[in-house]
Amino acid sequence: MVAKSSVDVERFYLGCLAHASYMLGSGGVAVVIDPQRDVDIYLSAAADKGWKIGHIIETHVHADFVSGHHELAERTGAKIYLGPDSGAKFPHIVVTDGDELHFGACHLRFFHTPGHTLESICILMTDEGLLGGAKPERPGILFTGDTLFVGDVGRPDLSPTHTPQQLAALLYQSLHEKILRLPDATEIYPAHGAGSLCGRQMSAESSSTLGQQKISNYALLAPDSDQFVHLLTDNLSVAPEYFAQEVDLNRKGAAPISQLPVLKCFSASEVLRLQQAGTVVVDTRSASEFAAAHVPGSVHIALTGQYASWAARILGLNTQLIIVGEDLEHIRESQLRLARVGLEGVAGYLEDGVSGWVRGGLQLESIPQITAPDLAEFRRQEPDGVTVLDVREPGELAAGAIEGAVCIPLGQLRSRTAELSTTRLIAVHCKGGYRSSVASSLLRRAGFQDIANLTGGFDAWKASGLPYLTTATE
Repeated sequence: MVAKSSVDVERFYLGCLAHASYMLGSGGVAVVIDPQRDVDIYLSAAADKGWKIGHIIETHVHADFVSGHHELAERTGAKIYLGPDSGAKFPHIVVTDGDELHFGACHLRFFHTPGHTLESICILMTDEGLLGGAKPERPGILFTGDTLFVGDVGRPDLSPTHTPQQLAALLYQSLHEKILRLPDATEIYPAHGAGSLCGRQMSAESSSTLGQQKISNYALLAPDSDQFVHLLTDNLSVAPEYFAQEVDLNRKGAAPISQLPVLKCFSASEVLRLQQAGTVVVDTRSASEFAAAHVPGSVHIALTGQYASWAARILGLNTQLIIVGEDLEHIRESQLRLARVGLEGVAGYLEDGVSGWVRGGLQLESIPQITAPDLAEFRRQEPDGVTVLDVREPGELAAGAIEGAVCIPLGQLRSRTAELSTTRLIAVHCKGGYRSSVASSLLRRAGFQDIANLTGGFDAWKASGLPYLTTATE
């Protein structure tokens, strides 16, 4: 009979940021690992279980989201733990190889694992309440942060003092000299899942084991350090510009999310005036609603996808915004998600959305949609009259690409529009339609008038039985 665990482990997952945080509790005390910015979820969960949050661990200074460590520490009195040389400006305890933390039956052992960042750490949890002789009755759990993901490892290009090659070499050492020497049955719980910007081939699985990763993780299959470095750094996509700002914010500690300003309600005429002065209108409705009718010049980023990450990548953290949404609850959710990545310049929202714009006597725009068969027929009849624009990431092209397509990842589109013709129809596609709608709005905003969004994206092209290349390069 396997003994009941003495340590409770709870996972919190933000799909919008592909971010996982964790709370471990034992003996009335809890630790939170890599907290998201809105920390009430941890306080509520701890209160429900009768725990006091006494410890907060950051596996590294995060670049892709704003951490809630500062507010959580202020509200609970908990101590914050970070790896060496983090540059953090707030009170914290530095931990490195061999350091330990005990509470209740929970035993945590720290590993300094530089590579993704210089201060990165992993934390091995052992439940001492399950010890049978010298060995636990179940394997330990390793909280790997961004050092090791399910199916991937952390990107090695986030240091201003080390090259990606130097960081990748450090990451190889951290993995092979420390992490992979733990038992194969050790479970791994990473800080991110599929869709995160901190890796390239992350799985949607929430956890795995070291043994499974040794045989399935492409990065761990590299036979030596040199090949590992090439594997990670050759054709590495450029890190989003906002990452550096995010790191600086997390080193200082962000203000409580409760301090976000109350959103103002703007009439159509007021929105037009602000838009003409440089404020960006962001439409968060569905792709079909945006395509049918939207405020001219607005950027479409649907709330249903990885909204905050794309907003930060495309617009930057210092842009002033006005939101167009379905209702007030939808708009407030938009503001919260943006705050999670440090984009706090939301001035307000358009009163009554597109209906309010029309009532104000202003014109709406639309973006044509085109089906895969219709696009194929148009290309057959007018081969020189259309440019197919593929806005997927380079790593996605291995799954297939439309012959002759121009490949510009969405995150690079604003800086590369000069590569596109203004005299041909531009048919935009991604995998399923989310990113191509964003791209279509950016192109229209940049002055391209003859554009169409491929309904259903490349998935629809394949499902229609249309020909495509099985390999492609950017």
